[in-house]
Amino acid sequence: MNNLIVSASPHIRSKANTTVIMRDVIIALMPTLIAAIFIFGWRSLLVVGVCVAFAVLGEWGFEKLCKRDVTIGDLSAVVTGILLGFSLPVGIPLWQAAFGSIVAIVVVKQLFGGIGKNFANPAVTARIVMFIAFAGSMTTWQMPDAVSTATPLVALKYGTGELPEILDLLIGNRAGCIGETSIIALVIGGIYLMIRKVITWHVPVTYLATVFVLTAILGKEPVYQLLSGAVVLAAIFMATDYTTTPQTKKGKFIYGLGCGMITVLIRVWGNYPEGVSFAILLMNILTPHINTLTRSKPLGGVKA
Repeated sequence: MNNLIVSASPHIRSKANTTVIMRDVIIALMPTLIAAIFIFGWRSLLVVGVCVAFAVLGEWGFEKLCKRDVTIGDLSAVVTGILLGFSLPVGIPLWQAAFGSIVAIVVVKQLFGGIGKNFANPAVTARIVMFIAFAGSMTTWQMPDAVSTATPLVALKYGTGELPEILDLLIGNRAGCIGETSIIALVIGGIYLMIRKVITWHVPVTYLATVFVLTAILGKEPVYQLLSGAVVLAAIFMATDYTTTPQTKKGKFIYGLGCGMITVLIRVWGNYPEGVSFAILLMNILTPHINTLTRSKPLGGVKA
């Protein structure tokens, strides 16, 4: 008993820091980036590269201007840039991609205090801003053969055009954003993150299952709803953001359920064929309340 040490939590520590976690996320995103280059050509790499460059430069410049410690070494700005690039059409003007990165890093992240203090996912919020500001270029989709066409979600919603084969949806041979089309590549990245224990299954599985079950109940082609649009990309890489996701398992279930329900509501009854970004943003706003409602009571304590 002489060696008993009493200290404040946390009592269990990990060697994984922000840089290690972000490095794993970057590795998990590489299969999708490689698939995007094969599907849409080298311009997809250019768009993602511009997003990453301006995300890193935006973070460095803002922190220098405000005389803060420079944090670009934690790689979080790189991850934000890749995710934003994945959320854009391959034909987007490069200056618009740069603008989106500045919005994500400076407005959504740095103005709220930097990593860990932003109220919403920077890439998701920047995509919504770009969707409102540049509606034309943000909704001009290209097939892998560079021919402009409707996405499967547009075809589902408005009954225009033929739906692709399931195999084409899995490998990514369809119109859509740079990083959303290859489901196989996204799942490979998700499995890697789970093996590395960067994310858990609770949010992705709950999100995707909710989308599938609700669209099945509504008779809205659940398989196509699940494999089309950005729902798999969002469920694995965006809805699992540490800062904007509930901390408890119960909270993660509620969060994933909410994301799935809002996504389906917008897809089925809203004016837009896709609802992923709006769903995540709305649930990001609710995350602090979900944390409060699902927080465990300490032994011998009173629930806050």
